[in-house]
Formats: sequence, C-alpha cells, structure tokens
Amino acid sequence: MENSYLKLLKKKKIALIMSLPANDLSLACAAWENGADVVKVHINVEHRASKTVFKSFAQEEPVLRQILAEARGPCGLVVGGDLRSALRDYQAAVQAGFSFISLYANHMPASILQNKTICKMLALSSDYTLHQVAACEHIGADVLEASVMLPESYGESLSAMDIIQYHTICKHTSLPVIIPTQHKIILEDVPVLWQCGIAGLMLGAVVTGKDAQSIGMSVARFRAAIDAL
Repeated sequence: MENSYLKLLKKKKIALIMSLPANDLSLACAAWENGADVVKVHINVEHRASKTVFKSFAQEEPVLRQILAEARGPCGLVVGGDLRSALRDYQAAVQAGFSFISLYANHMPASILQNKTICKMLALSSDYTLHQVAACEHIGADVLEASVMLPESYGESLSAMDIIQYHTICKHTSLPVIIPTQHKIILEDVPVLWQCGIAGLMLGAVVTGKDAQSIGMSVARFRAAIDAL
C-alpha cells in the first residue's frame, strides 16, 4: 500500500506542511484546524529557527503519541541532528506510526535510507550540488527537502535567485520536492513556487511565529492561497 504522505504529495497541487516549533498538541491542532495537510515534529535536535531543544524519543514520547492520536493527516518526525541519535530512535518512530522520517543527508545513516518500512524525506543544505540532487532518487530517498538557503539569510524575503534555485532543483529530480520557509515566503509567492514544480510548502517559525494563534492564522492564509491556484 502506498505511503499516506507520498500519496498526498502526488494528489495535492501543493501539500501544506506545518513544521511545529515545539512538540505541543495545541500547536498541532491549530495547524490541522486551519487546513494543514501534514504536521512535522522533532526529536534529538535544536531547532534553528525556534531555538527549541527537542529531547530523545523516550523523553518526548508522551506528547508525540498525543499528537499522533489526534492526527488528521500524515505526521512526520525529524529523528535527530546526528547519526547516533537517528540510529537510536528511528525504529521507535516507525513503530509509533509516523508516516515519514526526516533527516539532513549528513544525519541520515545509510541503513535507515535503505529501510523500506518508512518513507524517508532527505534534506539537502546550502552546500548542495545538482549532482547530489539528481543522486537522491537513486539511493533510497522518497522525498527531497530543499533546505538550501544559507543560515545567515534566514528570514529574508524570497528573491528571484531563490526561485531559480528551487526551479532548477525540481528539474533535476523526479522526487517530490518540499520547500521549507527558511526565507520569509509570503502569500504572493505561492503561484511562482507552484510554477517551479514543488510538491509541498513547509511552514516554519520564520513565517508562522511560535504560538497557536499565529500558527493557525498563518496556516489558514496559506491554505487559502494554495486553494486559489
């Protein structure tokens, strides 16, 4: 049976993904209630945009299971910011029922990449090459996250050069490409991102803020912009 996350990415014009700034049921519910298709949570990492420190699966498990129990669509989990943490905790994530796991390429153990029991979203960072983009579909990745903006540029407005990068990445892979809001993507940017061929837009703290009210408002606005395409 096809994975629910992959099925959704193929079905939607642009899937709307909310990357939560904290593992908090109220934030997840705010996202779902306002039109998010997917929610992504984290363990074993310090989130760059929100500065939240996420602990191990065992420590985060109670709230993660609350979120899964209330899910209204696929849920994904960033399982770590290093190889050791990812290896330790990814099986627990699979068994808990997450639809996909998400890791940067340098944090993704090869053994996980080859695991066919879970969907793998592989993130490339700002030092990527187009050869690496093209290689992802041949090594076991299911989805490509283009987290390719320089960290020092986080929060800047989207530029024509950013669009060129996203368009070029989409043309160099057959994998669904997810764009995270490392730059401050606005509603007016949605049509040109769609024209690039992206499969999903992943909202984060840069554009949503960190509380339930601001997340709900942001998700609702982007939901309307996507539905208007």
